[in-house]
Amino acid sequence: MFEKLTDRLERSFKILKGEGRITEINVAETLKEIRRALIDADVNYKVAKTFTDEVKQKALGQDVLKSVKPGQMMTKIVRDELAALMGGEATDIKLEGTPAVILIAGLQGSGKTTFSGKLAQFIKSKKGRQVLLVAGDVYRPAAIDQLKILGEQIGVPVYTEEGNQNPVEIAENAIQYARRENYNVVIVDTAGRLAVDEAMMQEITAIKATINPCETLFVVDSMTGQDAVNTAREFNDRLDFDGVVLTKLDGDTRGGAAISIRSVVNKPLKFISSGEKMDALQVFHPERMADRILGMGDVVSLVERAQQQYDEEEARRLTKKVMTNKFDFNDFISQINQVKKLGNLKDVASMIPGMGKMLRDVEIGDDVFKQTEAIIGSMTPLERENPEIINARRRERIAKGSGTTMADVNRLMKQFEDMRKMMKMVSGGKMRMPKGMPGMRRR
Repeated sequence: MFEKLTDRLERSFKILKGEGRITEINVAETLKEIRRALIDADVNYKVAKTFTDEVKQKALGQDVLKSVKPGQMMTKIVRDELAALMGGEATDIKLEGTPAVILIAGLQGSGKTTFSGKLAQFIKSKKGRQVLLVAGDVYRPAAIDQLKILGEQIGVPVYTEEGNQNPVEIAENAIQYARRENYNVVIVDTAGRLAVDEAMMQEITAIKATINPCETLFVVDSMTGQDAVNTAREFNDRLDFDGVVLTKLDGDTRGGAAISIRSVVNKPLKFISSGEKMDALQVFHPERMADRILGMGDVVSLVERAQQQYDEEEARRLTKKVMTNKFDFNDFISQINQVKKLGNLKDVASMIPGMGKMLRDVEIGDDVFKQTEAIIGSMTPLERENPEIINARRRERIAKGSGTTMADVNRLMKQFEDMRKMMKMVSGGKMRMPKGMPGMRRR
């Protein structure tokens, strides 16, 4: 996400020379490169020009402290303006009414149904509400079944009316059902089309007028760039939605939609979504996104993700085992599972300042731990609890059982011992990083 834009912006800051003050002369080439970088990232041209004009206005005549280079000063100014362009601060979702009704709209293929499931999981776990999902897409084949499957995954019921082809009636009946059954949040998933058309607009407008939602969220595929922005404008003109959701941010997106859409439709970005996992939904924080675009990482979001998966009792148990040098392969696999819960590993790594650039050419797929898990799965319970007994004969058997080689098993054993030593040093007040990470390789 944003890799090319980040590179271009970093190069543009290096152009800036001189000391003492930022002037129109020494900043001209930098601003030109910033504008080009934004346009290449599919940012709306008018937005890019207005943005660089604002940066220029803020930058000109800025005193540069002795400890700060002009390029660093410009980075700070661009970061602040990027955050302002994307909304300045996070906007919470409104949950008003009994029940609170949320209407989901967007084009077909934008990820509405998956987002509906993710939002239900978010509201259920973060807000502690009783949520009802409503299958209002009566046109797309298997749309209702997809929502039912997602509902089962997260433990949220799905309201359907088999045979009813009127989404307005379905939504209205669902709200009455929610009142009777004491659900306090209703999320209505609606049908999309391959393009904006009058029939679609009339239908979604009728649904909104009938159910009077407290929130209408427009879902856009971030990989469609300026098309997403143009579609959002057309929808907003008719629907007057309350916020935007950007999906597929783990895909091949240049970032233009994320940067442009707020200023074009004057509606806040509320959520960003990546991947298919139901917990892969984040509140949109403009300042954090600006940091990520400029390669500064997003440590706050990383800590928040880790805290969601943090098990205090498990941490105490693990600490005790580390202190007594009894950390074994059962603990190792447990820690791998904890890391996997954080989401896409490359996305997680990019939140650490500097790591995104370091790992740019490193392939970290969703199956990064697959080989490691296969090797550990081929060990006996006794071997997992007592790694020191795994001799050459046992390693050969483990390699055959896991479909790997002796070299693969030896490599994992070495990495495991390095991790053990590191944990022992950490508990003793010293620290040394282990070599490598299972499953990571250069392209």
